[in-house]
Amino acid sequence: MKKNGLWVSVFIILQLVPGMAFAESRLPGVNELLVRLWHSTALSEVFANGLDNWTIGAGKLLMMAVGMGLLYLGVAKRFEPLLLIPISFGCILSNVPLGGMAQEGGFIHAFYTVGITSGVFPLLIFIGVGAMTDFAPLIANPKTLFLGAAAQFGIFGTLLGAILLTKYVPGINFSLEDAASIGIIGGADGPTSIYLASRLSPRLLGSIAVAAYSYMALVPIIQPPIMRFFTTADERSIRMAQMRIVSQREKIIFPLLVIGLCAMLLPSAAPLIGCLMFGNFLRESHVVERLTKTAQNELINLVTIGLGLAVGSKLSAESFLNIETLGIFALGIVAFGVGTAAGVLMARGMNLFLKNKINPLIGSAGVSAVPMAARVSQQVGSEVDPTNYLLMHAMGPNVAGVIGSAVAAGTLLSVFQG
Repeated sequence: MKKNGLWVSVFIILQLVPGMAFAESRLPGVNELLVRLWHSTALSEVFANGLDNWTIGAGKLLMMAVGMGLLYLGVAKRFEPLLLIPISFGCILSNVPLGGMAQEGGFIHAFYTVGITSGVFPLLIFIGVGAMTDFAPLIANPKTLFLGAAAQFGIFGTLLGAILLTKYVPGINFSLEDAASIGIIGGADGPTSIYLASRLSPRLLGSIAVAAYSYMALVPIIQPPIMRFFTTADERSIRMAQMRIVSQREKIIFPLLVIGLCAMLLPSAAPLIGCLMFGNFLRESHVVERLTKTAQNELINLVTIGLGLAVGSKLSAESFLNIETLGIFALGIVAFGVGTAAGVLMARGMNLFLKNKINPLIGSAGVSAVPMAARVSQQVGSEVDPTNYLLMHAMGPNVAGVIGSAVAAGTLLSVFQG
């Protein structure tokens, strides 16, 4: 028995030896292993094939540094951290050499395909915004709707500015669709900017989104000097009459009325306006508290993460590091400035005909940026009279600005979308 077992063992060894020898011959040497390891690193992508690829690789590293800078602004300076932090990580991860996360089939690319290409993410954000918005100040003082409309002048002024840059600045070549997408930055409404850019100018989406949210975060810095320049101390100290109490019936009818008018007059704005008013109707109906809380919290939080990562994926070195991006940022700040000035000047013009005067400072809140722009109106007004409370009055043009930017986006879509 032992003898048979010995012969079986010898037979098995004889069968394995040739295979082992073959395997040994196939094993890579140390040099080959090191080469494979080098080519699996991001550094090989950065330094590959001479100066041209080095430039591409360096651009990716630079964009990762840009992402780190945006992350710093979101965390240390608290500039729109809820969206700026996801955008920052989207920028960093999408520019990792050989990472492939922003390419077709990649993790972040999936967010872009599902949420941005389809336009779903901005619309879901609008449902959440509607669920958190109280339109009572606008309903109580409908005149402030004109202030919200006037502030949208920055959108169309910036559109013309983009056309002029294309004509006179070498290296900039904005189409009319690009110009329309850039102009919407002046509405100070991030989801609207993303929605319109995804429809008209996907190639500029990353730059437009970052510019829009960056300047929204800088509203407390950009607006006050403009507000002081276009008003006198006496105008800034105007006290407005206390607003009337808005009934629950009015609050329920308002979103339905807005949807009806939008459907009849500007169907292209119906997706944005409809989602905003749907969220608001959930809030004001008082019969779906669970849905309202979900829209205000879980829904908008989850979508914000996906939206930020998707937008960050468009901040690639190839599309971001160029003169057109600088043009977008320059036009963005002009848009905010023009919108702020237009709202203030509209209020001053209305005061020529009104018995009960409007404090012109609340006109600046028409640029949307809810509720930050309204707080800035209160802040600048309190510099002259600390007992003058303008916040609730400023919320009227502030929420009117949200509607106004959506209407402007719908108008641009109807004109420029093929």
